[in-house]
Amino acid sequence: MENKFKIGIIGLGYVGLPLAIAFSKYFKVIGFDVNSTRISTLNKSIDSNGDIDFVKSANILFTDNPNKLSEVNIFIITVPTPVTFKNIPDLSILKNATKVVAEYLKKDDIVVFESTVYPGVTEEICVPILEADSGLRYNFDFYCGYSPERISPGADKYSLENVVKVTSGSTLEVADDIDRMYQKIIKAGTHQAPSIKVAEAAKVVENTQRDINIALMNELSMMFDKMNIDTSEVLEAAKTKWNFLDFKPGLVGGHCIGVDPYYLLHKSEEMGYKPTLLHSSRSINNKVASFIVEKTKELLSNTDKVISESSVLILGYTFKENCSDTRNTKVKDIYDGLLRYSCRVSIFDPYLLPDSDNNFINSPFESDQKYDAIIVAVAHNEFLNYTIADFNQLTKGKLVLLDLKGIYEKSTWKL
Repeated sequence: MENKFKIGIIGLGYVGLPLAIAFSKYFKVIGFDVNSTRISTLNKSIDSNGDIDFVKSANILFTDNPNKLSEVNIFIITVPTPVTFKNIPDLSILKNATKVVAEYLKKDDIVVFESTVYPGVTEEICVPILEADSGLRYNFDFYCGYSPERISPGADKYSLENVVKVTSGSTLEVADDIDRMYQKIIKAGTHQAPSIKVAEAAKVVENTQRDINIALMNELSMMFDKMNIDTSEVLEAAKTKWNFLDFKPGLVGGHCIGVDPYYLLHKSEEMGYKPTLLHSSRSINNKVASFIVEKTKELLSNTDKVISESSVLILGYTFKENCSDTRNTKVKDIYDGLLRYSCRVSIFDPYLLPDSDNNFINSPFESDQKYDAIIVAVAHNEFLNYTIADFNQLTKGKLVLLDLKGIYEKSTWKL
């Protein structure tokens, strides 16, 4: 079947676009997205997310017309799977995308899901939608697979082609077909999981493990702050042991680490087991922003400044360095916390443009504005060469510099 693959990518964001570009080197590809503005820019070879440079080839069609999906026999769904404000998995976008696919599903077609889910979603929620809306039978008329995305926006080292891809399929033959398809574009190779549920579980476990380890570092940081010990110095000493895991404290946001554990928690509790460690880790990581706000208040007070009368500059707003992705950024929680103290807050992020709906500014060095405190929240490359002299230039009174990423040799305080 491999030579007859015609691939439809549903969802052209940080995950779907790199997939579409990579597959178009070997197969005919139709990239579908409901955002007509996004489609217009992609057809001009422009990624408005600023994540990938490409030249659109004749092998690919970007469209917001779902009827074009009738031409494909491999559907790959890459839509977002967020959580609600109560941290409950929100599968509404995934269900809607599945309904779109079901309308164009034909005999022998394959549907591969890449969106993050908890174990069982593909076969217990999506497959019934496909069957009901298409009138076809699972593993008789059509087949499914799951291959979790491992995209890391802004990290060229971990681009699509350079990271091992987990694959799976609903039958052994289909699993092999899906694996061969991904092998075409993944230089790092693939790992074929024995079942769809194993592949689904692997995805949420990858990021849950990171969430737990970072939570430990964050709790240590809050503990050592009370003891007046520099956490970074402790970790430098500790990691000289051969089996020490080199994690660092920090804000845990984004669309993976700050979200995936809730998917695993949801399924586990649905099955009657309430994980203690996962809940604790989420609780610790969710209170880091408020800890930083309170630390800012304390440091301002130490220099005879009152937070409600102070102006603060936040450097960086995206959820991670060197990208424009703001999904679930915890810098927003710092911003909101400072506003609750009536603090005047300005934000500079070289990957985001100021507009009338935010307090973003152009480069702080382009104005005469001075700040009572500066919080470096994201380790963008543009910030790495800033010096204490630069920060003093932006400061009124004694410098109050909070270095959340530990990127400066000297600062008032590090997380």
